[in-house]
Amino acid sequence: MDRHTLVSTVPTDHRSSQSVSNAVPAMISVLILTKNEEQDLPGCLKSVSWSDDVHVFDSCSNDRTVDIAQQAGAHVTIRPFDGYASQRNAALGAAFTNDWILILDADERVPLELVTELTKRIQQAGPEVSGFRIRRRDYFNNTWLKHSQMTPFYVRLVRKGKAHYHREINEVLQVDGTIQDVDGYFEHYPFSKGLSHWLSKHNVYSTLEAKRWIEENSGTIEFSLKKALFSKDFGEKRYHQKGLFYKIPGRPVIKWLYMVIWRRSFLDGYAGITNATLQAIYEYFIVIKTKEMLTKRTP
Repeated sequence: MDRHTLVSTVPTDHRSSQSVSNAVPAMISVLILTKNEEQDLPGCLKSVSWSDDVHVFDSCSNDRTVDIAQQAGAHVTIRPFDGYASQRNAALGAAFTNDWILILDADERVPLELVTELTKRIQQAGPEVSGFRIRRRDYFNNTWLKHSQMTPFYVRLVRKGKAHYHREINEVLQVDGTIQDVDGYFEHYPFSKGLSHWLSKHNVYSTLEAKRWIEENSGTIEFSLKKALFSKDFGEKRYHQKGLFYKIPGRPVIKWLYMVIWRRSFLDGYAGITNATLQAIYEYFIVIKTKEMLTKRTP
């Protein structure tokens, strides 16, 4: 299959849980990006059964992901993975029925209370509003990481044709228009597949982060302390904060102390301390891989 080939299928049947959506107006399409998500996808699909337009954009899974999506009545598109940002941008180009798109990963869940709030906000939104920022609750097993979660706000509901991704790793969603904050939250289970899977995934991420750091610091990008502290654009603010943080020595230790002491991760118990330690390990991966890459580049 050519790496840019798209294979799409239409729903073959109706979702058995469609009755759940009776109390919720069908105003929001759902986009779920997948790669071998047979474990988590059923729960995600169940949590969005209120939508009349669910799309699963798959990166050539070799498990039952596609079958599960088709059996649930979702529109399925298969596209070979060629990058995080490019894959998500291709997914945003799908033929959505509704004007608003809710973007999810398979390990995320949407409480019905949030759908009600999003529907209300959409009805109130003027034409200048193109996106909504929603709080996310991360869980370690069944424990909400209330104090040890680094960034709880994510732009996940966007107007069709008004958003695109840039930055290859930990990609940033750029929205053409105003972004508003929404009360309520959606749920995220990053450790649902176990610690080995989390470490394996972040091993890949850390390599990409190291490459990105070298590219950005070899070019003309200048990170601004002013924007890192005072920018009204949340995405821009986080971008400059991260760029400046990457210039600080001892980042793994600083990150662990910041999470455990300043953010009080210890109040989340074992789950909070474990998450803070894993985040510090991830930061250490980036540091040592960056040094290794720079050493190989030096004659």
